[in-house]
Amino acid sequence: MDTIGKIERHFKALQENLNGSAGNAWRKLRREAFEAFTANGFPKMKDEEYKYTHIGKVIEKKFDFSGLASPTAEATLEKRPVFHDADAWHVFIDNGKSVDGSLPEKTGEGLEITTLREAAINHPELMEKHLGRHADVHKDPFTALNTAFSHEGVFIRVRKNATIGKPIILHYTDGGSGADIIQTRNLIIIEDGATANIIESFTSAMEKERFSNHVSEISVGAQARLNYYKLQNQDKEIYQVDNTVIAQARDSYAQSFVVTLEGRIVRNNLHFLLEDENTETHLFGLYVAHGQTHVDNHTVVDHQLPHCYSNEIYKGILDNKSKGVFNGKIFVQPHAQKTNAFQSNKNILLTDEASIYTKPQLEIWADDVSCSHGCTTGQLDEEQLFYLRSRGINKSKARAMLLHAFVNDILDKIDIDFLHDYINEEMYKRLD
Repeated sequence: MDTIGKIERHFKALQENLNGSAGNAWRKLRREAFEAFTANGFPKMKDEEYKYTHIGKVIEKKFDFSGLASPTAEATLEKRPVFHDADAWHVFIDNGKSVDGSLPEKTGEGLEITTLREAAINHPELMEKHLGRHADVHKDPFTALNTAFSHEGVFIRVRKNATIGKPIILHYTDGGSGADIIQTRNLIIIEDGATANIIESFTSAMEKERFSNHVSEISVGAQARLNYYKLQNQDKEIYQVDNTVIAQARDSYAQSFVVTLEGRIVRNNLHFLLEDENTETHLFGLYVAHGQTHVDNHTVVDHQLPHCYSNEIYKGILDNKSKGVFNGKIFVQPHAQKTNAFQSNKNILLTDEASIYTKPQLEIWADDVSCSHGCTTGQLDEEQLFYLRSRGINKSKARAMLLHAFVNDILDKIDIDFLHDYINEEMYKRLD
């Protein structure tokens, strides 16, 4: 039986196991997603969106999908991940399911954190309005696969005009389940006028080949403010595809940071949908690759209506035989006059064997706009390196100083102290 046939068998088993318990609308969404996935299967080498990242072929070869057929068993946490003692709202997730007892019993006025299954019972209107409505199952096969087998996840709601002072940290680990395929799903709703800081932290407690398929859908309401951080620091055997879609309403502000420090193949799809006027969006990315790590960042900023602003800066450092890919797309739709959109991708290659494929793109259908994009790829400045060494600094330290200066404009924008310090320390480990 081929891979699609096996997945179809597991999908039917999942539907029977759930027996409609996740709700009719969710069941219908799973069926739509499954049909979208089976129509094309995993991305092929000829698929333009995955031209430089052949993860589909790897997933088919290395993993079976039997674990998707039944709802996740009770999760446990063998080792506390980083930031577990930070002053924050914590949710610990193993193999897509929150660890028993990790959901806050009381989150305070204005904040609700629960499971997607509980939300389907208590907030069916919100689930039907948002789940699967931002992350399009017809546009990415991994989104379709995740949605088809979705039956649990995390639901976060920040109520209208609430300001959540402490960060909300979603800790993803895999120490208890030992699963080969990990599917995680989030629905995050920041209502009108609300403010929140969300951190998604991916770590590993074991070193073995695994496939992690993650989807987060985030709705940012009118005049709401979101600071969103994603930290990927799993082990070198992880294959990860991450689809995050952030939809912004009128007068909203959203800022994202995606930091990738480890993994075998990591593919990030980050889409911003600027659905109304006067939105402001900032995208910051940092990837440090070594060994044979392959990091692929695909971003989309879709300007749909007038008077919106977006600014994107992604930087990469690639060592040894590592590979990087950056494809950033800015769409300016016909009604999006008075758009200001900027994009920059800069990379440093530390060896002759490291490589980067970078492709910034602008597609503009409006005439009264200000847009620019650019990319650079190079090596460390030998004159600067010589200057530092002439001042008595050894070569390794001088190199680390220059590389740190290269990424410092992104690091300095992370204003959560424990997150900033951790990334800074991990950077120095890799650059020293």
